[in-house]
Amino acid sequence: MPSTLGYDGLTQMLHGAADAIRDNHTTLSQLDSVGGDGDHGATMMRAMTRVEAAIKSCETPTVKALLYDVGWAILGVDGGATGPLFGALFMAMSEAVGEAEALDAPLLAHLFEAGLEGVARNTRAQPGDKTMIDALTPAVEAMRAAADAGADVVEMLRRAASAAHDGAASTATMQARFGRAKNIKEQSIGHPDPGATSTALLFQGFQKGIEKHA
Repeated sequence: MPSTLGYDGLTQMLHGAADAIRDNHTTLSQLDSVGGDGDHGATMMRAMTRVEAAIKSCETPTVKALLYDVGWAILGVDGGATGPLFGALFMAMSEAVGEAEALDAPLLAHLFEAGLEGVARNTRAQPGDKTMIDALTPAVEAMRAAADAGADVVEMLRRAASAAHDGAASTATMQARFGRAKNIKEQSIGHPDPGATSTALLFQGFQKGIEKHA
């Protein structure tokens, strides 16, 4: 198992994320139809298509450039908060990485912590509000805990994926406080949040992308 992650490993993570969304986009739109427009799956598919195009067209094969290009590509996606929030995640990671090309577990955890902060600057949502924050926050916390415990990047991503999955599942018991779903109030209870679910799928894809090529 790799102890560090470089440019190629990062591309594998991103391709894994795109595959996970592609395999589940119908479910995402079904979840979004409960209180939204029912287009979250299609929006995430557009985002992942842009991600794959950014990987293919990245002219400077550095971690910083790739994260920036991916973030910028997602920012251009139309469809609610998907573009601004997921774009902010990767843009903030790009700002935090500096010139590093070998990402060990502590540094990768730091990048995702910076990404979470980037998302937080673009939303007032907090854990418990039934948004992507409910999956992203526990995933990032799990990454830091794993890194501090000496886990390698593969194990860290495995724990992050598990935490994100549990966080997304927990949103089924919550009442939405953001987005269109907040308008249906208690009727939003009983269904997982589509944004949290797509976030969990991204982390699942990160894990599988790395494991597949480890």
